[in-house]
Amino acid sequence: MEQTDLIVCRDLSLGYEGQSVLTHLNLCVRGGDYLCVVGDNGSGKSTLLRGLLGLLPPLAGSIRRAPELERGAVGYLPQQTRAQQDFPATVQEVVLSGCLNRKGLRFFYTAAQRSQALMNLGKLGVLELKDQSYRSLSGGQQQRVLLARALCAASRLLILDEPVTGLDPAAAQDLYKTLNYLNRREGMAIVMVTHDLRPALRDAGTVLHIGHSGTFLGTPAEYLASPYGKRFQEAAE
Repeated sequence: MEQTDLIVCRDLSLGYEGQSVLTHLNLCVRGGDYLCVVGDNGSGKSTLLRGLLGLLPPLAGSIRRAPELERGAVGYLPQQTRAQQDFPATVQEVVLSGCLNRKGLRFFYTAAQRSQALMNLGKLGVLELKDQSYRSLSGGQQQRVLLARALCAASRLLILDEPVTGLDPAAAQDLYKTLNYLNRREGMAIVMVTHDLRPALRDAGTVLHIGHSGTFLGTPAEYLASPYGKRFQEAAE
């Protein structure tokens, strides 16, 4: 594993109860990468994210993670459920919970962790919401709060599963701009599952297409020129 490699998958197969969902995948995520994962429904995109996060062991092959990721330098933004949307806590409490993996045995958050939470809220333009109830926010505001929470957990890598689902077009574009800023200006590596093809091709450095008939890994231009990209474009239009 090279020094800048964060995650390396070699001949990886993932699945459940011995049944493979995703097979023979080779993938490397490096510092500063922006990888968009697209493809068919039920093809294994969310399963891949579970594997990258260490929540699902390989059926075959291997996933190697940089030591810093094993210590918690990765933030995860899952698809929101109704229960999460109605979570009864203040915005600041939600964001601070991203520091839990570094809290150790301390009962209280440190001053540095509280400062980091406020900084990330400010970075995402929602600092003025810090004392409001999370469940009173709009969908776009909730996603920004959850992204601030993920940033409290992450120092090198963000993993996002359909982050714009349920957002109106303006809120979705704001979220994409924020992710682009974090990647380009702050060097945060991003791995994002999305059905939103146009922003993926605009912002990503690499596209991974997972389909029932195979996979493709390459640049957005290479993807558009491939049979996978041409078929997926037609379906998205």
